[in-house]
Amino acid sequence: MLTLGLSPFKHDTAAALFEDGVIKAAIENDKLVRTHSVGLPEHAIRFCLEQAGASWKDLDAIAVGTEPYRGWARRSLYHARSSGSSPVSAVYQEANELGVLSRELSQLRMLRQHNGKASRMVSFEHHLCHAASAFYLSPFDRALILTMDEEGDGNCGMIAVGEGTHIRLLRKIPFPHSLAWIYSEITGLLGFLPRREEHKTQWLSLEGEPVYKNVFVEASRSRQNHLPVLSPDFVTPFSHKVFSDRFYRDVKLTGETEPINDDQRRGLASSLQHACAEIVGSLIEYYRALEGIQKVCLAGGLFQNTLLVATLEKRLGIHDLFVPPAPGNAGCALGAGMLAWHSNSKRPRMPGLSHIYSGPFARRSEIKDVLDNCKARYSVQLTIDKKIDTTLRLLEAGKIVGWFQGPTEFGPRALGNRSLVASPWAPYVRENLNDYIKHREWFRPFALAVPEEECDRYFECSQLCRSMNSLAWVRPEARQLLDGFVLPGNFVRLHVVQQKSNPQFWQLIKRFGERAAAPFLVNTSFNLFGEPLVVKPRDAVRSYFCSGVDALMIDMFLLSKSAVNSATVAA
Repeated sequence: MLTLGLSPFKHDTAAALFEDGVIKAAIENDKLVRTHSVGLPEHAIRFCLEQAGASWKDLDAIAVGTEPYRGWARRSLYHARSSGSSPVSAVYQEANELGVLSRELSQLRMLRQHNGKASRMVSFEHHLCHAASAFYLSPFDRALILTMDEEGDGNCGMIAVGEGTHIRLLRKIPFPHSLAWIYSEITGLLGFLPRREEHKTQWLSLEGEPVYKNVFVEASRSRQNHLPVLSPDFVTPFSHKVFSDRFYRDVKLTGETEPINDDQRRGLASSLQHACAEIVGSLIEYYRALEGIQKVCLAGGLFQNTLLVATLEKRLGIHDLFVPPAPGNAGCALGAGMLAWHSNSKRPRMPGLSHIYSGPFARRSEIKDVLDNCKARYSVQLTIDKKIDTTLRLLEAGKIVGWFQGPTEFGPRALGNRSLVASPWAPYVRENLNDYIKHREWFRPFALAVPEEECDRYFECSQLCRSMNSLAWVRPEARQLLDGFVLPGNFVRLHVVQQKSNPQFWQLIKRFGERAAAPFLVNTSFNLFGEPLVVKPRDAVRSYFCSGVDALMIDMFLLSKSAVNSATVAA
């Protein structure tokens, strides 16, 4: 059975192709078009079909991760109920909702035209797709499932139980009661770009104290139960003034036009982060006790917050949580495809996910054509051992190296195939990455990559660090080695690399550890500021020449901005 799963229309659109329930190809549309896109993920669909050598007529099913009518009805009902207090805003929002519905239905018609009558088309609710992406990819046979994001099909979350191949709904979190929405609005209040830069709020929270945590808890949680409920005393969604005078007074701000100093920004970020952890943690504990379940699966945009996930792991059990590699909207493409497979209850559940290197792969001839077309000077590494040796020499010399190998990762993290790597002990490595390549704020940390076999010597962490969806805790004997990478709370960003899923990257780190103080490499995403992860050879070459990256190892080809003492063959 060949199934195409789609996460369409909103941000982070994606496509995934399944054969008999197994992922064969998956990619986000943004990575292919090199910018933020909405609508149908046409480029991602085209890649998936080409990867399988298939056409529309070969598909047995198309699974769409949204139900536009239901989303419109739920959101419109909320706006109608709020029309008494804010009639002008309600009319504006309803007109906007009709426009959104019209666009989404038009795009569904386009999809049907592409498909013709070749395969059946099914739609699933957004949060059910989130739940499926978390539970079916997890190693758990029975688990509590919690999804949370800003909004999807008129809901902001879902609580369910996964059992075998079945997902049983317990409760929905209705629109607009969203912790993720609050997080985005505070991100904007702090001077960051809402719905794009929430990760900055996350990392800034480590620099402050949660002095206003109780304000956010009171503003975001019902007093009667553990569910998120936005209090009108503090916030008014979709109003010209989102935060009330009481909110500004309680967090010691004069008003929305008052400039916020650095101490206040740190305090707000920390308070919000701790409040989210408290609300989500108590909600999980309540339903876990109610259902008699220990294991928990999390999905939705809120759980792209790795600091939140790590805090929940510490509270609920470090090996009891699972977050899929793509917890945001892109992951709904996987969830929709798996729901279509399990719509027949007799079909077996597939084993847990071993890796997510499911995107485009560049053939060696294609890479060479791009390099020649760009008139780039390069050398060819004749064997994998020589490639590793040359890269090690660059790293030991303090260079930042682009590492472009194999298929592209699916999800928001660079997991060793589209990465920038450097020695953690090279002089000014973090400053060079921040100032000349990433253009990032000083408080945002870089991740370290470590071979799985070496991990326990230095860190305490769960399997979520394989996909960088949580943080690790540094063991006392390793703190001195990691000066500058340890975060407040003894956290460290960590990528645990398995030999079976990424043998070349594993070998690079392992051999670096034989020549250095420990088997660690700095691993950050290979992309220019504000752009998605590089996917194709031309993306990598452009990013290399337009940044302060010192060298690029793209398959067996080496580009370097300075001489390398290596036994290579010049092109």
